[in-house]
Amino acid sequence: MMNTQEQSHFNSIYQSYLNELTLQGKSNKTIDSYSRCIRQVATFFDVCPVNLTTEQLKTYFHYLVLHKSWSMVKISRCAIQFLYRHVLGRPWVWVNIVKPPKQQVIQAVLSLNEVAAIINTTR
Repeated sequence: MMNTQEQSHFNSIYQSYLNELTLQGKSNKTIDSYSRCIRQVATFFDVCPVNLTTEQLKTYFHYLVLHKSWSMVKISRCAIQFLYRHVLGRPWVWVNIVKPPKQQVIQAVLSLNEVAAIINTTR
């Protein structure tokens, strides 16, 4: 668990984040989504997100790609990028994430012999 000083720092940054989202004209839905992502990354590492390294962010996004939907990955990246650019005033080091290809589910298709066997066994 974050120590008291770190939790206080996170609360201050988090409030600034909410204020900046509002000032930038983000919708309530976006504010809810982005703020949830910031809380989740803070919980994942149990530190204030301002202290995360690029390697930690890569670890976090790797976890998201494996366990969450692609839309969640994109929203999280945008939320963290917004934090860095608009609240912290830091350059965002882009974490390159490539969308995994969709897995094509092969339909069960019967061969001609299988179809013939089914037809020949029915009356």
